[in-house]
Amino acid sequence: MEIGTIASEEVSARIGRLQARMLEAGIDAFLVTQHVDLYYFTGSMQAGYAFVPAAGEPVFYVRRSLERARRESAIAVTALTSLRGFRAQLASDHPAVFGGGSGTVSAVNIATEMDVLPATTYARLAEAVSGGVAGTALTDGSSLVRGMRTIKSPWEVGRIEAAAQVVAEALEASLPVLKEGVSELELMARLEYEMRIRGHIGLMRTRSYNMEIMTGMLGSGAAAAVPSAFDGPAGGLGLGPAAPQSTSRRTIRRDEPILIDIGCCIDGYVIDQTRTAVIGSLANDLADAYAHSERIVRHAERLMRPGTACDAIYAASLKDAAHAGLADHFMGFGSDQVKFLGHGIGLEVDEWPVLARGFGNPLEPGMVLAVEPKFTFPGRGVVGIENSYLITDDGCRALTKSPEGLIVL
Repeated sequence: MEIGTIASEEVSARIGRLQARMLEAGIDAFLVTQHVDLYYFTGSMQAGYAFVPAAGEPVFYVRRSLERARRESAIAVTALTSLRGFRAQLASDHPAVFGGGSGTVSAVNIATEMDVLPATTYARLAEAVSGGVAGTALTDGSSLVRGMRTIKSPWEVGRIEAAAQVVAEALEASLPVLKEGVSELELMARLEYEMRIRGHIGLMRTRSYNMEIMTGMLGSGAAAAVPSAFDGPAGGLGLGPAAPQSTSRRTIRRDEPILIDIGCCIDGYVIDQTRTAVIGSLANDLADAYAHSERIVRHAERLMRPGTACDAIYAASLKDAAHAGLADHFMGFGSDQVKFLGHGIGLEVDEWPVLARGFGNPLEPGMVLAVEPKFTFPGRGVVGIENSYLITDDGCRALTKSPEGLIVL
């Protein structure tokens, strides 16, 4: 099997779980449209649509590249004739869904990922799959897919751990570059180089609309504390209005915090970690804040076990920050504070579950989360830590491999 190839047994298990969820929800079929979900359910990221009936065999209808999809996909592949004829093609291939072979034309409840589907594409697909049949509709099934993907298989965890190993090696290899007068951009470029030569695909995928992420957020001193639209506790000055987050051209100075929040993507799966460094020493209040970030991580580790509600862990972190007198600086500052402690990771950086208020779902074995307590001090910098964890049967296990502790140079 090629590196990164998803085993057919892995895909079959995913299809089976999706079909079970569809039957419970009264959904006749699922139309997978987004490239990340296509990879998850087929093993290929070629352009097209995967049609998964609630019972029966799924088919990947491919526009381009048909040849490559046939080489990569773990489910049946066929050419997509045209959107205009898509309903007829589906009805021919899946008679049990579209009329049961009786010669009648039936209305069908088809779900799709409406959280990521552009409006114009939705309109075209809705018209195509209905074929003019009254009652046939595309409904929102995004929660089915996102809920499924919260539970990672051993193979998926292995990919995330491989990404964690790359990050650890790249950080160690790049630290000699970190000297006074080096720019944030130079350091990030070295980190990216070290990760790329070890297999990082160069992307960190997100699901949220209009949210982009670079390889991470590397910022020093006041530049790290500049807020941004990115939904995270540290924005970063960035390279200008066209890239208003993360790394800037600012030079790194002595005695200021350097936030190294980086990720890596191996075979589509990401790791997310943060370490804080300093050339010289931190002011006492910044050093204390960093120490409190580690205490919050330790508390979260004790709470992260099956059955614990996600919002309870977030609430505990708020109490910890307030007890330390740091509530105003926790996870941002002022109106730019974000309202979470951690988030799911996997094929995307912003997966479920979320350690946040209102997310009362209990943790389950197989979930993978990044926990990132950070403290922002406007005009001075950001300190904190981030580890990624697998929820196990009796607690949690850290997947992050870089040593903890303030990096003092």
